Amino acid sequence: MSQVLELVRRDPVLAAATVLAVASCALVPPDAGYLAYVDVRTLGLLFCLMATMAGLSRAGVFQAAGRALVARLRSGTSVVMGLVLLPFLASMLVTNDVSLIAFVPFALLVLRMLGIADASVFTVVMMTVAANLGSMLTPIGNPQNLYLYSASGMGVGEFVGLMLPYALLSAVLLVACVLAYGAHRRGLPVRRGDHDLPAADGLEPGRVRRRAVAPWAALFLLSLLAVARVLPVPALLAIVVAVALVADRGALLEVDYGLLLTFVAFFVFVGNVGRVGAVDSLLSSLVSGNELLASVAASQVVSNVPAALLLSGFSSAWPALIVGTNIGGLGTLIASMASLISYKQVIAEGAGTAGAYLLRFTVVNVAFLAALVGLAVTLG
Repeated sequence: MSQVLELVRRDPVLAAATVLAVASCALVPPDAGYLAYVDVRTLGLLFCLMATMAGLSRAGVFQAAGRALVARLRSGTSVVMGLVLLPFLASMLVTNDVSLIAFVPFALLVLRMLGIADASVFTVVMMTVAANLGSMLTPIGNPQNLYLYSASGMGVGEFVGLMLPYALLSAVLLVACVLAYGAHRRGLPVRRGDHDLPAADGLEPGRVRRRAVAPWAALFLLSLLAVARVLPVPALLAIVVAVALVADRGALLEVDYGLLLTFVAFFVFVGNVGRVGAVDSLLSSLVSGNELLASVAASQVVSNVPAALLLSGFSSAWPALIVGTNIGGLGTLIASMASLISYKQVIAEGAGTAGAYLLRFTVVNVAFLAALVGLAVTLG
């Protein structure tokens, strides 16, 4: 029993998805139809992208990029601005989760070294919002985008065009918030002296393991081709596994298999519910025409990835689902599971209290959510 409780504590979303999947099996006993539930293409792409990002991270790419950026900034405000825009831009290509895992610990270290550790809570909150908002621009920015992009049959250009207005407004709001905070803090004067940042994982500052980067960079390019439907996903999967086994097996261990299992569980649940006519009709009628607000609301409770998986089973209004689950990642701490990454790191590092972080996080998120929902309603 204790082991079960530990599994629930470690991954409550997977636990909830599993319970729903198992319960739905009582409505539709397992049969050959289950095989059609699972979107194998999405799972394959997600696995390949996670393995590739883990390989690049282990090669020191993201830490080196962060050091290179901060080394060119002088004022406290410019440092915070750089730290916030870094995950905003990076998440478009390396996902919101990866950008926060890579850059939040780095940001906390930088702020301590510059003597402005009291800006940690604000900076990490803004970095978290930035990662979630930057990731919405591309099909590979976050898991729900990858799934909805694949399910909708959209082209890359069409997807980016849909989300571009929201990304542009987000960038303006992020810059404005940081500038206002810097002005309030009188420019955030930094401690003068040696600002060289220590190396991580045995790397010299600003250096990467170049030989280790090459295969992962190649895999990333191949992944983009697969996303664009140029390269078959089974071929990409075989190449990624083969290269990882030779280049760095540890990258395979850092793949979030819990997320993959969560997808499978929700696929089963949605598939089973869809085969129960009365339930399917009821849920479809509730969601139909309200996809945007339903996506935002559902994301606040179950987070945006499960919301995308659930609601897509009852509506094919793909643009509204894509916009809704992306901006729905704002709001509560669990609206986007990536937000928990930052929260846990701030608390673990003692960079702020849980109450202070949650208060500022909620205020900022609700403000951004209101602005983006307003834009969505305006654009129709």
